[in-house]
Amino acid sequence: GAPGTASGPLQATQSAALLESLNSRLAALEKKFRQDPQWSELQRLREEIREEVLWAAPCPDTPWMFTTQVLLLLLCLKRCMVLLAAGYCPPPPDFRGAEAAPPLSPDTLSVSQEKTVRVALQLVATLGLCPYLLPGVGLPLRHRTEFSTLVQHVVSPGSISSATRRLYATCTVLLEIAQHPSLGSLLLTRHLGDLLAGLCQLAFGPTKRKGDQTKLPEEQTGLTEEERAHSREALRGLLDRVYQPLLVRELLILQGGPKQGSCSNERGGEHHLAPAPAWLRRLCGQLLSERLIRPGGVQAVVRGILEGAGAGAVGGSDAEAAAADWRKCDSVARILSSCPQQSLSWEDYYRQVCPQILQLLLIQDQLVARQFQRVAVSAVLTMAREHPREAEKHLLGPLLEPLLRCLEGAELSLEDLPAGTVLVKEEELTGCVESLCKVYLADHEPSAVLLGSLRPALGTIFSLCCFTKQNVSFLRAPCQEILLWFLEKCEREAALSVLEGLARLGGAVRFIHPLCHFQVASDGGAVIAVKEAVRDEEEALYQKVSSEQWELEQLVDLLSHNQSRGLAGDFFLHCLKELTCVAGGGGPQMESVVLSSCQSPGSLEPCCSPFLEPHERELRVLHLVAMLCESSTDALFTDISQVVEFVAATLQRACVSGGVVEAQTLSMAMGLVAAILGGAMQLKSADFAALKRLVPLLEEVSRVHPEPVIQELAADLRITICTHGAFSPESVCSAAQSTLGKRGAGEMAGKVAADVGQDPAERPRGKVSEPTGMLPQTHTGSSGAVSPAPMSPGRLLAVDSPPGSPALQELLWSAYDPDIPSRAAALRSLSRLIEQRDPEVLKIREKLLQVFVENLDHEDSFVYLSAIQGVALLSDAFPKEVLPSLLAQYEGSPPGAQEARPVETRMKVGEALLRSTRALGDLIFSYRDRLIHVFLRGARDPDATLRASSLSNLGELCQILRFQLGSVIHEVTLCLATIVKSDHEAEVRRAAVHVVVLLLRGLSESATEVLRDVLLDLYRLLKFVLQCERDEVTVLHAQLALEELDGIMRRLLFPPPTLEKKIVVLP
Repeated sequence: GAPGTASGPLQATQSAALLESLNSRLAALEKKFRQDPQWSELQRLREEIREEVLWAAPCPDTPWMFTTQVLLLLLCLKRCMVLLAAGYCPPPPDFRGAEAAPPLSPDTLSVSQEKTVRVALQLVATLGLCPYLLPGVGLPLRHRTEFSTLVQHVVSPGSISSATRRLYATCTVLLEIAQHPSLGSLLLTRHLGDLLAGLCQLAFGPTKRKGDQTKLPEEQTGLTEEERAHSREALRGLLDRVYQPLLVRELLILQGGPKQGSCSNERGGEHHLAPAPAWLRRLCGQLLSERLIRPGGVQAVVRGILEGAGAGAVGGSDAEAAAADWRKCDSVARILSSCPQQSLSWEDYYRQVCPQILQLLLIQDQLVARQFQRVAVSAVLTMAREHPREAEKHLLGPLLEPLLRCLEGAELSLEDLPAGTVLVKEEELTGCVESLCKVYLADHEPSAVLLGSLRPALGTIFSLCCFTKQNVSFLRAPCQEILLWFLEKCEREAALSVLEGLARLGGAVRFIHPLCHFQVASDGGAVIAVKEAVRDEEEALYQKVSSEQWELEQLVDLLSHNQSRGLAGDFFLHCLKELTCVAGGGGPQMESVVLSSCQSPGSLEPCCSPFLEPHERELRVLHLVAMLCESSTDALFTDISQVVEFVAATLQRACVSGGVVEAQTLSMAMGLVAAILGGAMQLKSADFAALKRLVPLLEEVSRVHPEPVIQELAADLRITICTHGAFSPESVCSAAQSTLGKRGAGEMAGKVAADVGQDPAERPRGKVSEPTGMLPQTHTGSSGAVSPAPMSPGRLLAVDSPPGSPALQELLWSAYDPDIPSRAAALRSLSRLIEQRDPEVLKIREKLLQVFVENLDHEDSFVYLSAIQGVALLSDAFPKEVLPSLLAQYEGSPPGAQEARPVETRMKVGEALLRSTRALGDLIFSYRDRLIHVFLRGARDPDATLRASSLSNLGELCQILRFQLGSVIHEVTLCLATIVKSDHEAEVRRAAVHVVVLLLRGLSESATEVLRDVLLDLYRLLKFVLQCERDEVTVLHAQLALEELDGIMRRLLFPPPTLEKKIVVLP
């Protein structure tokens, strides 16, 4: 820090000039006091203060004399401001001029006066405080300004005692000035660090010589014990007074940098803090620890460190930069996760700090939320890894508490609470779910304590996820992400156990209490409230069954979104093994003795209830397997081992049940094996080793199954597996073709193969031969095992005289196949040919329409959805021929029909009409009136489901027509208003309001033009729903419609500004 020899003369000149300037300023001040009568009152007040203090005595040290005069003038200013404020009486408020600013207090400083006070305070800190600090205490003068560097060579501290006395005097006066609000803010915002350094040195500075345990006498230290105690008390008061983040930042600076040699060199010319003395480092560490464990201390420490790192209090780009500095956030998290020496134990420290860390996750201030949440998440994960027991008790437990509060088996006395009592508020539940997403999803390699702590809450999270799927809620995605994260990160056995529990098949998953349920909250979230008791037993049973059905559907949907490799397939196999156990055990039987003991039907239920519970589980497993089969995709089984497990489970069921397993199911399982062996997959030696597990089961099936075709296929598959595909009998080739959907030969076979996504030319030659008959052997066998459905006259006509090529005849035959996969594959192949505008297929379009419409009656979704797709494609190609027939079908009276169509079939026809409408687009205008007439008639049907479906179709049609609606909008509006006000079914009223939502959403900004005659009526209708409707879902639809309308009107009234540049070329 000493100047070089070259700058010595210049520095001496500057020092002399500074001393001369200080002396001239002191002389000018004294002259002003003697000659100016206006300063007489200030002169009197200064003399009074000088007589009260001991540090203002004259001395030859010019800098100190200058400092004492500035301190005296500051004390005079403070006393004058106090007197002015005490004598001020504010005038009564003038309500007539409310917009005028209130009068200022007479002690208010102007901008220029504040600037003068800041200069005075800076001079006091530079001349009277910093020069008397010990080396390493506070920021050195040489690292501040050029003036501070010059002062370092002008001020001579003198002896230790005199320097300490001067430091004590300066700090005492500054503390007195800081008592005034205005002067205190000017002082503490700029010079808090210097004042803290001075007080720390006075209160806790060294009082012993180095290496000596005896205290120095008072004459050498310069302070009495009473003065040191006063300094400690003043320091404590100052620490509790100031803004805590600012205090933390100043204490960190005062703590100094690392010791010499423990840090790297300077980077980019930045000055590192000099190492502070050991006593000061210990003191600052102790003070920081005290700040941390006090209420609100965690947030103060985080703010102090991050704001000091560049994230200013106003945020902005600096806040973004600090958020990106993850190392800084992780350092703060490590500080929070480390127990200070002042704490009695880890348990005590976690009890004080963990609630504050959880509060950081809930901060809504967007400027600092990202930084605070990153620190909090890192701290939680670090604590969970290092001290799992304490973290689970004080961090993870309180974090999950809103989800665990209303679990089954919890100590709750809900019987005395009225229905509707809120047990978990919306802000609690929302904060809990969002915090779980922030903490758990951030850990890519979770510890056992994280997974274990989340497992008890999975039932509540899953129930909440199912609830949000029935409503519009922002909690849907977070709940689903949490469940998927757990299933992906935990062990496979644990994941299967959890899935089994979520399906209510057992396991360790607990759901919310039966007397509690979720309700829609006002801000788009949810609450947990006490459920209203249902006295009707049938209604309670219906609610229970429908709720469980919905949960199973959402569980299957959750599995479809799961990215964990093979989890869906493993769970499917797990359920199949459960079915195998059911088939082998036969289930518990109700013995005749028990039944004979029940003398009346009323006593039958308690007698049978112990036996019904296992059967309920069996039925639930069977239902779950059926749903997994219906919703399964190509990715259900991700490797051949899972396929082998599936086939093995099916074969084992067939062996155990002795033929109870249907031939159709068994044919499907063995067809999978035949397809694999026939070239659908590239097999390796390890795959054949896995397939050999099926050999004993196939041998057993070939012996015990009653169907000869199944026996033959099982024996042939066993031979093909044992020979590694070297010998492939005809039955195996036919089964492979049936499974892969290959019928016929030549060009048409290529088209059908394209429908299933495989080119016939790519198949290995010699493995699979062409079928010799119209149907494969496996197909014939399965047809014999499953009785065909009765055929209508139209079907008989289609079967008796199939036109076209043999391949097309085969497709028409298969369109009435009792085997569901074969029938659906044939319908999709016909649809593909229509889409490709095959001339041979287009010649028989009337026959194809009849085939598709008759398949709409099928109850399996795989079949009737394929038929709907075919009808839509056919109507796109020939709208004039197809749409009139569909409209007659939807009205319930098709031409030549003996009886009206069932409601389910009419709804499927409506879906086909809707898809045709979307395909035609603007060309649908010519059929507008007939379509709207049909849907309006459907809205008056006696069946409530068809009424709701017709209204939904009407809304989609209006969304497509847009400007082409015309005057029909009056009829539509009148119909909707009548239904909303008079229909007794809530489902229909929901659909009617949803039509308004679709109408506004489809028209968007054009709504004010297209709906100008009925917009007011629609608005009044929506307000009527909000005020009078009791169905929550209908009210929610009305709110969505009003939000759409509000957005349209805002964009119309306040269009966004368009910034355009126009370039005009002057002639």
